[in-house]
Amino acid sequence: MKISDIEARLSEMTNPSDPFVKKLRRDERKGAQKALEKWMRKLEKEREQLEKFREMARFEDALRSHGCRLIAGIDEAGRGPLAGPVVAACVILPEDFCLPGLNDSKQLSEKQREAFFAHIQEEALVGVGFASAEEIDRMNIYEAAKKAMLAALGHLPASPDHLLIDAMEIPAPYPQTSIVKGDAKSISIAAASVVAKVTRDRYMQEMDEKYPGYGFAIHKGYGTKKHLEALMKLGPCPIHRKSFAPIKDRPAIRR
Repeated sequence: MKISDIEARLSEMTNPSDPFVKKLRRDERKGAQKALEKWMRKLEKEREQLEKFREMARFEDALRSHGCRLIAGIDEAGRGPLAGPVVAACVILPEDFCLPGLNDSKQLSEKQREAFFAHIQEEALVGVGFASAEEIDRMNIYEAAKKAMLAALGHLPASPDHLLIDAMEIPAPYPQTSIVKGDAKSISIAAASVVAKVTRDRYMQEMDEKYPGYGFAIHKGYGTKKHLEALMKLGPCPIHRKSFAPIKDRPAIRR
């Protein structure tokens, strides 16, 4: 077989004990062995991702064993930036949901986040909430994050049986569990982290068009060198957080 034919055949296979794989091990061509090694690495990565996914589902599995069915993961994105809102997401995954590779949004590439975002939106129940830069300045970032989470919960199209929240507690009328670094430990919180991150990134891309010159589409409001240089040149705009340094030291607002 041509090497390209071998690669095509392997791409359709998942069983390392298949007779074709055993035969391929005896193929002395470097190209054939390279294709086999690449396929084996892919299988191993998929196995590790599936194992990680099952590990991250343990909180949900435990709650379901006690009768909970609608388990909502909640997380936010955007506590640290100098500009833009904090965005929260509330996600209820179906019981048979399986998406190996899903993880804390910070551990994923933009391409991965976009693909997972589409998958989650298609299969899960999702609510999203915002707290603006003005609200952050008025109530502080911690309280604003709570406000965004409550808004996300309010936009959920069903009432949850239990909340899993990333290192927070919110004044909501549902049983809840706060999990430190929950976006890397709970699959529901990880899903919420992806939805919140992608939603916020898209919003900041829109703000880049409304307030050009700051580079919001690139850094999403975080305090990068380019952003700080733009602030020195242009001054803050209406979506900058005036209570955050160094903006609070430059009160003039660009309209």
